[in-house]
Amino acid sequence: MTPPEQPRSLSFGSEAAAYERGRPSYPPDAIDWLLPAGARDVLDLGAGTGKLTTRLVERGLDVVAVDPIPEMLELLSNSLPDTPALLGTAEEIPLADNSVDAVLVAQAWHWFDPERAAKEVSRVLRPGGRLGLVWNTRDERLGWVKDLGQIIGHENDPFSQQVTLPDPFAATERHQVEWTSYLTPQALIDLVASRSYCITSPEQVRTRTLGQVRELLATHPALVNSSGLALPYVTVCIRATLA
Repeated sequence: MTPPEQPRSLSFGSEAAAYERGRPSYPPDAIDWLLPAGARDVLDLGAGTGKLTTRLVERGLDVVAVDPIPEMLELLSNSLPDTPALLGTAEEIPLADNSVDAVLVAQAWHWFDPERAAKEVSRVLRPGGRLGLVWNTRDERLGWVKDLGQIIGHENDPFSQQVTLPDPFAATERHQVEWTSYLTPQALIDLVASRSYCITSPEQVRTRTLGQVRELLATHPALVNSSGLALPYVTVCIRATLA
């Protein structure tokens, strides 16, 4: 049966460039915590345009990126031409059994069928391998970020706050890292434009939402005439080790 979120999960292709321009990367401390000691072969599952993939490649790891959206993988391959980028899903991973030390999933586990995905991840992992999940969530304690949430929806991701994994990954650990992403006003607009609810909204709703973000940029005292924005995040990490 097709998961109900599937249409939205495949909507990002039309805004792949905005996704790449606007979405933040991931803090080193979070990646350190997710990766098992001695990991060499890593699968970035649901890799998108390669936000996490880039950080893994920079560490000298042997990385394979898998994503179901060709437009996203095209951008990934443009920036990381030596990294294998394969079309595939979490439910049908195009890798051999026991082929990687870690499977990392950035901003994507909630799009998967968890039972099927857990089974596939356990198949491709080596014994003692690690499944790591990571989400960037906006820290809305600052005034303008809270105001942004009133426009685009407050950051309240139940998957990152109360995620549960099926066997054999039922024993999970949770960790979070607070950090700041620095971006331009246009990148903030791209960030909003690349969110699935904005992509799939009727055109008039999308136009109104992006107009409200532009108005916030033009009128909020902390943002007026600013060429650079500091957007605070709390990065939530979940990890589980294959027995």
